[in-house]
Amino acid sequence: MAAKILLIFLCVNVISFLVNASSRPHMCAVESGGKCSESGEWKGEFFPGIPKITYEGPRSRNRLAYKWYNAEEVIFGRKMKDWLRFSVAFWHTFRGTGGDPFGAPTKYWPWEDGTNSVAMAKRRMRANFEFINKLGIDRWCFHDRDIAPEGKTIQETNSNLDEVVKLAKELQGDNIRPLWGTAQLFMHPRYMHGGCTSSELGVYVYAATQVKKAMEVTHYLGGENYVFWGGREGYQTLLNTDMEFELDHMAKFLEAAVAYKKKIGFKGTLLIEPKPQEPTKHQYDWDAATTMNFLQRHGLVGEFKLNIECNHATLSGHSCHHDVETARINGLLGNIDANSGDPQTGWDTDQFLTDIGEATMIMLSVIKNGGLEPGGLNFDAKLRRESTDVEDMFIAHIVGMDTLARGLRNAAKLIEDGSLSELIHMRYASFDNELGALIEAGKANFEMLEKKAIEWGEPKVASAKQELAEMIFQSFL
Repeated sequence: MAAKILLIFLCVNVISFLVNASSRPHMCAVESGGKCSESGEWKGEFFPGIPKITYEGPRSRNRLAYKWYNAEEVIFGRKMKDWLRFSVAFWHTFRGTGGDPFGAPTKYWPWEDGTNSVAMAKRRMRANFEFINKLGIDRWCFHDRDIAPEGKTIQETNSNLDEVVKLAKELQGDNIRPLWGTAQLFMHPRYMHGGCTSSELGVYVYAATQVKKAMEVTHYLGGENYVFWGGREGYQTLLNTDMEFELDHMAKFLEAAVAYKKKIGFKGTLLIEPKPQEPTKHQYDWDAATTMNFLQRHGLVGEFKLNIECNHATLSGHSCHHDVETARINGLLGNIDANSGDPQTGWDTDQFLTDIGEATMIMLSVIKNGGLEPGGLNFDAKLRRESTDVEDMFIAHIVGMDTLARGLRNAAKLIEDGSLSELIHMRYASFDNELGALIEAGKANFEMLEKKAIEWGEPKVASAKQELAEMIFQSFL
């Protein structure tokens, strides 16, 4: 009886395997426009039937056209494409599966063969550049492990990466460059205690080796920035954690990265991307202010700027505009990962930004910052689990680009109108006198201020006119 049960179990598993295998996309899906060569390599277009996306204006009903993003349009003396500097995130766009904590993958793109081979990595890279060219943008972002598979040894892993990066260099041509590159120090089990904050020396050493290589390939590809995202640089409980030890190691790691950047002649900006939680309970780069404090404490302010991700800001209890503005006023705004979250969901959902009001506030800060160059606006965003058509990849980016372009237009009109700026100025107008100037200059001591308080008596407090500010703002959306 036991033997029969075992035989039935094996048969069920074999049938299940065959069904799953037959449902996978073929190496070259002819019905999707691909053509197989003798080597099995994809020939022809990855996105047949998708034209190059062009600007058609707000009245257009063409879902594969820009309604607000007009790349060549000049705003405040600069082309829209130079204000926005859009970038495609390779990991979400070409490695996103639709899987979530509660469900299996839902996306099976026609060019995928179900493997994570170097050959498959090269195919994805070709799809990436066709996608970028059809969108009409000229930047992309990547994690090292997303674009090339990890091998059995560091040497094999680096060889895999070199092979894929060589193709990427060729496909980039003269016009396309990475907005930034980074090392993925959070997915592999070796990084379960973190990378540069790991309790294991071997992991710290491995992480340094991985970052070294990722910086080299970013430099080789002409990357404009390099990002550090501490996906597991934090703790679950202080009961088993030496926080001071880990923070000091993190600082030493970043100091070594700065030294290596200079050694290889990489001119790009080093960026730190704040995030409050998920996966660790408390991460050391919680928000813009926390990260700034860390940089100041360790003397690294002059070497790093911040890559503000909108969804991370909201997870930390702020708005995206708050963290962007915090970074800006401290001279640390380097890049923005343009996405959003869902207030009814407790994790990082990485949705495309579609809130025009939020986009307008973000672009107000970008204009005040004089732009983001050499940073930009990276779409660290993914399709919803239920969106499974290839066309959806384009629609999502078009909506995101149009939202930020509309935000830029609105912000420019708000600044030109001046009503909101005047309201803010009037709110603080009581300081526009001799005593206010002394306070600003740091020359007003408490004795002086006490005399004024006695002389003036109980102060009058004016209205903040918040509803008026909101009325003005809404009238420009």
